[in-house]
Formats: sequence, structure tokens, C-alpha cells
Amino acid sequence: MLQRFMEWTAWEMEVPKVYGPFHLTWAIVGVFLCVLLAWKLRKLGPKGNRILLVGIGIFLAITEVYKQFFHYYCFDQIGYKWWIFPFQLCSVPMYLCIAAPLLKKGKVQSGMYHFMMIYNLLGGIMALIEPSGLVHGYWTLTIHAFLWHTLLIFVGLYLGFSGQTTATKADFKLASFTLLGLCFMAFCINLLCWEPSGGDINMFFVGPKNSSLIIFKDIAESFGWYVSTLLYIPTMILGGFLVFLPFHFAKKKALVAI
Repeated sequence: MLQRFMEWTAWEMEVPKVYGPFHLTWAIVGVFLCVLLAWKLRKLGPKGNRILLVGIGIFLAITEVYKQFFHYYCFDQIGYKWWIFPFQLCSVPMYLCIAAPLLKKGKVQSGMYHFMMIYNLLGGIMALIEPSGLVHGYWTLTIHAFLWHTLLIFVGLYLGFSGQTTATKADFKLASFTLLGLCFMAFCINLLCWEPSGGDINMFFVGPKNSSLIIFKDIAESFGWYVSTLLYIPTMILGGFLVFLPFHFAKKKALVAI
């Protein structure tokens, strides 16, 4: 029954062109709605915040399960494709949206909130700017990928606009340490699953498999995956810092005004 359902939802489409009508329409309308809704919901109280984020986390988890089964029944029945294992940078909010609101206030919760505000917002923006990994020959997979990364933008903006984050320099450090911790976890997953995956797993693109990301792929092929990783992580942190700055200055200005 599950296989029949997956095959029934395998509605084919022409792969959308990067910067074509589908991509541009989704990006423009999606980002506009993200900004509008995030701003309107910025004053949610603790209960509303929990309901919103946990609800998004559960939605992401359900759609991720769908994607995993879709790949298995419609593509990969011979074996599991480890590159879709759900622990990439943009997969993490599926876990954090559920966990963070249920934790007590403190450094762990703050690190999770600021990580989503900074690094997942960065990931969502970058995915819409370069969406070659989001477009597929099936409607459900394409919509899932675009909707997923649009929700990352919404969550990042919502946390940035709301009182859940303070966006101080200490918060940026905390978010970056959270990133480093997740990179370490991803690297451990890569090592543990190296043999079962046949060397085909590369969560967070930190190795030991060579990165498939533009520029870093060439660096890995020329100098090794470890050199690529040692450059990739600081590049992510730099990108996160650029995303962090507008929130930092806006909140600092708001405090001065008070």
C-alpha cells in the first residue's frame, strides 16, 4: 500500500530551470511571505512560540519521512542512497524546532535559536539563490525542497524579529559553537556510516568524502578533503556573520531607543 501511494504521488514534471519562471516566482513570493508572516508573528508569547516551532518541526519531519520513502520506492529499491540521510545543515531544523522550545531557557536553547536564526537562514537563502539541488523531475520532490528551504528562511526571520533571540556578539559565538558541534556530529556520522554507505555519505560536506560543493569540490580534488573542510567551515561562519549583523545592529538600535 505504501509503495502504491508513493508511486501514485510520483507526478512527473519538466525539471524547472534555474532562474526560470517557477524558481523566480517561488523565490520572490516565498521570501515576501516569510518576511510578512515573521514580522506579524514576532510578538508571540512562550506558548505560541512553542506551538509554532514544534508544529513546523513536526511538519518537516513528516515530509522528510515522505521523501525518504519516495526515494526508496520510486528510485532506490536496490539500496539506500546515503546522500539523502537527514543530517545536513538544512536538515537540522527538523530536530531543533521540536527540541529547542521544549528546553529551559539557557545557553543550549539560546545556541539552538541563534543557530537557526543565523545559519539555517543562511542555508535557506543560499538554496534559493542557487537552487540546482532543489529542482527535480517530480512535483512533490520539487515542492518539498522549495517549501523546506523557504520554511528555513521563515524560521530564521521569525527568531530574528522576535524576542526569542537577542543577537549579541556572545549569541553569535554560541550559534557558531553550535555549528561546530553539529559539524563534529556530522563527521562522526560520516565515519560510522562510511562502510555501510560505500563511502557515499558526506553530512555537512565535512568529509572524509570530497565535497560536492562548488569551489570546495575543486579544492578537495587538488589538496584533499581536510583542506577543503578547514576552509569550508570558516567560510560558513563568515557567511553566518554577515547574516547576523543586520539583526545585531537592529536590536542594538532598538535597545538604545528604549
